[in-house]
Amino acid sequence: MARTKPSKQLSQAEIERFLVAVEALHKSIVKPLISPHCDHYRTTRVLHDALLKAVREVTGKEVEFIRWFGGGSA
Repeated sequence: MARTKPSKQLSQAEIERFLVAVEALHKSIVKPLISPHCDHYRTTRVLHDALLKAVREVTGKEVEFIRWFGGGSA
């Protein structure tokens, strides 16, 4: 049985699946209406910023649903 060498980056199909999963996670993070003064809100912002960074690094661009939301650090 031959071993396959791992790819150095995701295929276009894998990126598309990644973006579908990211959009679902994005919605679950931003949907709850909680006070911006509570610990949960601050923690979800940290998670959302990490999500934005991952999307930028994987795709090299912003995605429409996150641009519309306007979240993340500049």
